[in-house]
Amino acid sequence: MLQKPISNYFMMVLGHLSIFQYPDDGRPSCDHCDLHLSCNCSFSGFTRVPTVTDQALSLDLSFNNITMVTQDDLMGHSRLRALDLHGNRLAVIHPSAFDSLWSLEELDLSGNLLTTLNHNWFSKLEVLQQLNLLDNPYSRLSSSLFQGLVRLRRLKFGSSDLKELRTGDLLGVTELEDLTVHANNLARYDSGTLGDIWPLGRVTLSLHGPFLTNVAVAAAVLADVSYPETPITLEDLHLVGNQSVQPFRESAKRRIRHLSFRNLSVSDESSVDVLVVLDGVPLSLLSFEDVTLTGEGRWETANWTDHKNIDEFFLRNVVVLDVFKFTSFLMLKFLLQYPRKVSLINLSFLKLSFKIYFHLQVFLMPCETSRLLVNLQYLDLSSNLLTDLTMAESLCHGEKTLEELRVLNISGNPLKSLSMMNRLVAKLKLTHLDISRTGYSSMPSSCSWPSTLKYLNISRAKLRSITDCLPTSLEVLDLSYNDLKSFSRGLPLLRELYLSGNKFLRLPAGQSFPNLQTLTMQFNTLNVFSLPDLRSYRRLENLQAGYNKFICTCDFVNFLQSQLKGGGDVKLTDREDGYVCDSPFHLKGEAVSQVRLSVRDCHQVLFISLCCGVFLFIGVLLCVLLWRLHTFWYIKMTWAWLKAKRCSQKQRKDTVESEGLLSFDAFVSYSERDSSWVENFLVPELEEPTEDGSRSPSFSRPLSLCLHKRDFLPGQPILDNIMSAIEHSRRTIFVLSENFVQSDWCRYELDFSHFWLFDVGGDAAILILLEPLPKDNIPKRFYKLRKLMSSTTYLEWPQEEDKRPEFWRSLRNALKRDEEDQV
Repeated sequence: MLQKPISNYFMMVLGHLSIFQYPDDGRPSCDHCDLHLSCNCSFSGFTRVPTVTDQALSLDLSFNNITMVTQDDLMGHSRLRALDLHGNRLAVIHPSAFDSLWSLEELDLSGNLLTTLNHNWFSKLEVLQQLNLLDNPYSRLSSSLFQGLVRLRRLKFGSSDLKELRTGDLLGVTELEDLTVHANNLARYDSGTLGDIWPLGRVTLSLHGPFLTNVAVAAAVLADVSYPETPITLEDLHLVGNQSVQPFRESAKRRIRHLSFRNLSVSDESSVDVLVVLDGVPLSLLSFEDVTLTGEGRWETANWTDHKNIDEFFLRNVVVLDVFKFTSFLMLKFLLQYPRKVSLINLSFLKLSFKIYFHLQVFLMPCETSRLLVNLQYLDLSSNLLTDLTMAESLCHGEKTLEELRVLNISGNPLKSLSMMNRLVAKLKLTHLDISRTGYSSMPSSCSWPSTLKYLNISRAKLRSITDCLPTSLEVLDLSYNDLKSFSRGLPLLRELYLSGNKFLRLPAGQSFPNLQTLTMQFNTLNVFSLPDLRSYRRLENLQAGYNKFICTCDFVNFLQSQLKGGGDVKLTDREDGYVCDSPFHLKGEAVSQVRLSVRDCHQVLFISLCCGVFLFIGVLLCVLLWRLHTFWYIKMTWAWLKAKRCSQKQRKDTVESEGLLSFDAFVSYSERDSSWVENFLVPELEEPTEDGSRSPSFSRPLSLCLHKRDFLPGQPILDNIMSAIEHSRRTIFVLSENFVQSDWCRYELDFSHFWLFDVGGDAAILILLEPLPKDNIPKRFYKLRKLMSSTTYLEWPQEEDKRPEFWRSLRNALKRDEEDQV
């Protein structure tokens, strides 16, 4: 059926779908569509049919101000299954307005201003199953209106303006599950108009006028729909005399089985007449709802009638106008001794005195009345004013009565003591007990219930805890909408447990319910539940746990999404959009089925560990790369150079300025293992005179060499000594060998010389190779020195003595050039 606007109003906010384009024809648009493609555009003030996504499956346009439906308004909605236009001001519908709705199954045009009905509207609706045409001002049905609606199963038509029903008006309607006809002012009816519909399910007729003024019409209509298998409901009747019950005579001959009255006003005289007419009729159900009894209940004149076939007697919302004159139900023994099922729901008594109405509900059913119900198996006294004390009277506490009673419903009464109720029903053979909507706030520690009790409903009470009072024989237990926070009572036979609307933080332990198959936990304060929770229930098949305070952790989201897709043995049978995140804040209000969590959200420890690992790997990789590129060496040397230079720069500057000359001609950097060559060859040759006491003519003065063993100042840092020696020397002589490359101090001297070389500029380095040394053996971090070896001539110490004079001459020339530059 189409969802009505009041119920749909709360569904509108669950989701919105905007997957359509806006046409440029001035029509309004509506995008209130949920995840199930059900669009609720009711109560929106539309005067035209709005544009809606062509993917919609259900469209509710009720209670707007739409006056017409054009040929193009619903074009393209081939997937639409339900259309509700109830409660508008529709007066004109184009003959082809519904032609594109090939999939339409439900159509509601009730409550509009349609004065004529056009058969072309429905000619293409071959799969239509439900059609509602009630409350429009047409006076008759057009011929062939329903021709072609071979799948129609529910039909409602008529209004106070319907004047006639003729043969052929329902041509094409072959069988119906539900037929509703409102014809309170029907003046003409062709017999057989409704008679060709078979099989015919439930029928609801509103024939107020014909029952009063046109008995023949009412009788003909009633006769055409009276079958033993067809439940009949008569609405809006006012039975005040013998004439008004005549239409029932023909129906009685058809041996109807189910007869109901709704919105009925009846006098004592008419009540007796109805009982007489129904004498011997095999009625199994006689129901009265929204009934006003205008008489005094004096129906004993019909006590000779036979109604032993009545199995169920149903009274709801019955009003007795004058309670003080109304006789006791004891006079109805002839009627009450047969039914096995009696429902007395919300019975009221009014007393009119001095134009003031006094309203009383049933607060007592006397024990004498209960004794009459010898065959009673079902008793419904819900929504009255029965108390614990009056219930003791109604159930004849202490007496052996109501022995056949199996189902007792006393919900909606102001009962307070559960222990009193336990005592009242302990000796009955009840299988079903409904004591919901009562005032029970506590449960005794132990109880003695009937051993046959299988169904117990204590929902919508005020219970705060559960005790061993609950019987272990239960198969169905409803404790919804109490104030429960836990449930530990073991119920080995329980198959269904309803705990919605409480304050549970977690699912009850499944070990307590080995046979549980259905569990509802909606509207609690559940944060999470998991697969182990469900597996603790051995036979659980269906679970409803929506509308809780879910914390959307990764594990819960992944688990629940899998369950919603049908994974696992337990099915979540409620709506997906009921599972909504309550936290964390950025996911609040989002459906769990739509949540997409990142690795960072789902695996924070792993994510942090992974990030740290990645950063560590990148750091190690970067360090290796920087080491390979000698970046650390450059940083270290730069820092040492700047530090040493800052500390001694001023001192060295003052010394140089005061002396005006550099202290040494050359600083010699060599390995300690090569000291013999320096001391035996280099120093004598450059600093000492020849054997004849003369110096080389190439030198105007002896050379002064700086040797670390001899000239470094004691007590000074080595790095300062190295830097000072390099800065106070015109040239730096590097005695290169394998020993040099392996010496740490030589590397320091080489490092600082490297810096000094590019700090002062010029050609301050002289390289002497004592032995063949491939350029690749020099550390790569001294790439400029390596470049210097590639672009500058270096001296090689010859092993042959005849070549050594040339070596010394070349060395002296190099030092000479430097001296000439100084001059």
